[in-house]
This record gives sequence, structure tokens and C-alpha cells, in this order.
Amino acid sequence: MKVEIKCVHCKTQNYIKKGFRATEKRGKIQKFFCLSCNRHFTNDEGFYKMKNAENIITMSIDMYLSNLSSRKMRNQLRRHLETKISHVSVLDWVRKYVKKVSKFIETLKPQLSGKIYADETEIKRGGKNDVFWCAVDWETRYINATLYSPRPQNMIDTKEFINIIKKSISKPKYVQTDALMHYPRAMRNVFSASKHGSYHGTERVEHRINNVSKTKKHNVRIETVFSKLKDRVDDFRGFKALWSAPILMAGLIIQHNFIEQHTTVKDYPCERAGLNLNFSEDRWLELIKLSY
Repeated sequence: MKVEIKCVHCKTQNYIKKGFRATEKRGKIQKFFCLSCNRHFTNDEGFYKMKNAENIITMSIDMYLSNLSSRKMRNQLRRHLETKISHVSVLDWVRKYVKKVSKFIETLKPQLSGKIYADETEIKRGGKNDVFWCAVDWETRYINATLYSPRPQNMIDTKEFINIIKKSISKPKYVQTDALMHYPRAMRNVFSASKHGSYHGTERVEHRINNVSKTKKHNVRIETVFSKLKDRVDDFRGFKALWSAPILMAGLIIQHNFIEQHTTVKDYPCERAGLNLNFSEDRWLELIKLSY
């Protein structure tokens, strides 16, 4: 992966290498001299003025979103790498880089199969239950649409969620949901969807409804995703603040789509969706560099 270097002052690429800047924990950092504005700069690859080494930061983000609490991650760094940081720093790193990487991911165009499974589930936060809406493209296992809401299921959120699905794939082959009463109207309003995928000979997006009380079958293909996400939220002992919860959920989605291999298909959902970004083993590091 090639990182584009630009002068931080004038944004040109007319530069030469000019020595190194010594840091306490990050080693020597390459310095550059801009031939356009005659000023020195160091390339911002996402860690500009950060005190800790890149691998410490990305490992902390990865492990926190995988299975370790911020305090356990702090203890691991102290015991094994003799690195003393606060557990608050781990959370700060997660929030900072998830927000930045999320903006980069929004610019990508995954190639989806169009077989969309959508559902909503309750997420614990501060003694309350928020609602997390999620859609996954089944052949790629790529989570292509999410919405985090502090409100119970309602028509406004349902329509917003279906609109987010439409932005990710303008005309899916079908969208399967549960029997929540708001879905049919939202699907008709956003997709002009019909039960059979056509209306008076005009092809439309098919809306498949799985009514568990009648079929006795759960929407397993999305429930497996929810099970994984909710297990991790339980590791957090639920979310605390409303402003932070959507950011951490976005981090779990990035972890699912880009960082961890899917246990069933033995591949990364992003690569199954055609997003081959030539990652090294430190996939968070690569995502962060691409985001700056």
C-alpha cells in the first residue's frame, strides 16, 4: 500500500527528504522539506504528535474491539511491553480512529450480492435499551447499513434505516426483514418494494417478511451477526454514554467487515465485497493510514 505524501502547509507534493525527528517512543520519524513553500514537515499518517508508537495504538484498538476491556488492555501493555498508559487512553484511541476510518469507509463502493437481511435488536446502555438497526449482504457477509437509535422501534427510524440500505445498494435483489409493522410501508416508500418483486409487470425490489410466530424460524442470517455484536457489548457491560455508543458500535462493524476473518467463510467480508486494499497483518494501521 502506497501512502501519498503531501506538504502539511501548502498541500503540494514537491518535496525532498531532510533528516529525521527523534521521538521518545516512536523512534526516528522522517522529515521532509517542501520546495514550494520552503518549510519543513513530517507526513501525517494518522499519528501526528501521538506520544505512543503506532503498533501500541493499533494493537490496543484491535484487542479492545475483539475481546479485551480497556483496563485489561492497559494491564497487558504494562506487563508484556512495559508501556504505561491509562485505560482512558485506550478508549480515546478507539473513538478517535473509528470516527476517522468510518469517514474513509463511506467513500468505498463494496460489490454486494443484493441479498440483504435486515433486522433490529436492543442494545444495553446505562440501564436502558437502545435499538440497533443492521443489514448484512449475505453472500459477502458485509454489513452494509446500520442505524443506532435511543428510541423504541418507530416509523421514522425504520424509514431512515431503509434509506441507509438504499444508499449502500440502490436496487437489491431482495430485502428480508421480520414482521415489524413499520417495514412494509418503509420498503414501499423507499424502494417501491412489493411482496413478489414485481407489480403489474414492473420489476421492483422484493420485500421478504419472515414472521417468526408463523414460520417458527428465526432470521438466522442476521441473528448470527447480532449474536457476535451483542456478545462484545456484553463484554463492555453495556454502553454508558449515548454520544459514545454509536462510535463503539461503528468500531465493531469495522472489526467485522475489515479486520477479522469470518469464521464460516474463512475470508474477510470486505475482500468478498471486492474491497482488496492490500492490507498487511496490522489491518487497523493500514486503514488509519488510508484515512489520512
